Amino acid sequence: MPTNANRKITLKSRPVGEPSLEHFELVEGEVPEPGEGQVLLRTLWLSLDPYMRGRMSDAKSYAKPVEIGEAMVGGTISEVVASHHSKFAAGDIVSAFAGWQDYALSDGQGVFKLDPSRAPVQSYLGVLGMPGLTGYTGLLNIGEPKAGETVVVAAAAGPVGSMVGQIARIKGCRAVGIAGGAEKCRYLTDELGFDVAVDHRSPTLKADLKAACPNGIDVYFENVGGAVFDAVLPLLNDFARVPVCGLIANYNMTELPPGPDRTAALMRNVLTKRLRLQGFIVTDYAAQTPQFLKEVGGWLKEGKIKHREDIVEGLENAPQAFLGLLKGKNFGKLLVKVA
Repeated sequence: MPTNANRKITLKSRPVGEPSLEHFELVEGEVPEPGEGQVLLRTLWLSLDPYMRGRMSDAKSYAKPVEIGEAMVGGTISEVVASHHSKFAAGDIVSAFAGWQDYALSDGQGVFKLDPSRAPVQSYLGVLGMPGLTGYTGLLNIGEPKAGETVVVAAAAGPVGSMVGQIARIKGCRAVGIAGGAEKCRYLTDELGFDVAVDHRSPTLKADLKAACPNGIDVYFENVGGAVFDAVLPLLNDFARVPVCGLIANYNMTELPPGPDRTAALMRNVLTKRLRLQGFIVTDYAAQTPQFLKEVGGWLKEGKIKHREDIVEGLENAPQAFLGLLKGKNFGKLLVKVA
């Protein structure tokens, strides 16, 4: 059994608007001991993702919020260090949902053994994990891309958006990525094979996107909302599909944006163009995980899918890295190397 203390980063208070470091607290406690049917997990890698901002709020949502004083939630790659569970043994490397802490107890629910020889284990938090599955299932089930169509994705240099654009290319579509800054845009076209990249920081975003999509947009994978969606909406073709995965531009809003009210324009487009807008949560398609791992794993081996990781060292640096994520400062899948 480990003898050192268990560090946790807890939610100290709920932010109103933009979160800051004052809303987190690093605390230390004893390492818990597993009871019958439990395993003790040691966190090796922690995933940082935009959805965590929603868990800091107590507004009604699809998932339970983090309580004040609780460790922040998050997907992890962990090592089993002690086990009283028939399916796990000390030394197993697993994917789990252990949160922002060094050690966690689990009854085995949602814990899956990994084979470190198949891929670097942290890949199961990114390209082969929740973000990859989100892009894969959202695009294929709701976007239904067809060869020759134009697929546009926001936050395209991130782990979800980069998956969407690369699969669109595999399916014979024209992939247009929207990202922040020249470096990320070059990455999309030069390394990931997107046809075009558009910088959302450009003062001419609407004109740039229109030029990038001369035949309109057939599928728009929504990760952002805000000004990006305003630029996309007029370009959507009849029967366009819009999988709605995230709205990071709106996560810190405390009131509705200033007028005019855009609802009428949105609904007119939905009606006259017969648009399909559908929100989804990745767990809606959890049953497709084996298919996803087989297909995307094959594309990885063939070099058809590439990915990038942005690694931060040390659990204590997770809050600052997370705040940067909400502002688009990460480049690739954001991970914390905990141990």
